[in-house]
Amino acid sequence: MNQESLAFSDGIVNPHPDTAPLNLTCAVVTVSDTRTPETDRSGQIIQELLTRSGHDIGLYLIIPDQPLQIQAILPEISNQNQIKVLILNGGTGIAPRDNTYDALVPLLRITLPGFGELFRYLSYQEIGSRAMASRAIAGVYQNLLVFSLPGSTNAVRLALEKLILPEILHLVKQMNG
Repeated sequence: MNQESLAFSDGIVNPHPDTAPLNLTCAVVTVSDTRTPETDRSGQIIQELLTRSGHDIGLYLIIPDQPLQIQAILPEISNQNQIKVLILNGGTGIAPRDNTYDALVPLLRITLPGFGELFRYLSYQEIGSRAMASRAIAGVYQNLLVFSLPGSTNAVRLALEKLILPEILHLVKQMNG
C-alpha cells in the first residue's frame, strides 16, 4: 500500500477514505430494566453523536434485558429497510442480568471480532483491567449492521467517537457489496 492511498485524520490512518458523504438511518436500543427516556443518558449520547455526524435516528427504544425481547428486536428493525445500523447499549457485562451478548451472538451471520478487541483495548487505556469484563460486539444481521455496547456513557462515547463513526460508512458500503 502506498502512502498516497492513506488518509490521516487526528493521527488515525484511514486506508479507504469515504469520498461521498452518506446519510444513514440508525436505530438506537437501550437494554435496561431500570432506564427511562429521561434517565437514559447513554441512549441520548448515541443519538446526539449520530445526528451531529449527519445521520438520522429512525427508531429509539428501551427494552428490558430479556433474551427473547433482545432477539425479537433484530428482525423487527431489519424489516424496516431504511434502517441500516442498530446500536444497542447495555447488558454486555457478566452480571446475571447481562443478556445482550448471549442473545445476539447466535443471530449474527457475520461477526466483527476486531470491534470488540479494539473497544476493550481503548477501554483498557481509560479504565484499566476492568475492560476485560466487556462483551461489546459488532456484526451483521441480515441487512443490518449491529453494534452492542456497554451501558456506560463513557463507553458509548468512546465506541462512537473512536470506532463506529470513523468506520460506519465504510462498513455499511462493505455490507451492501
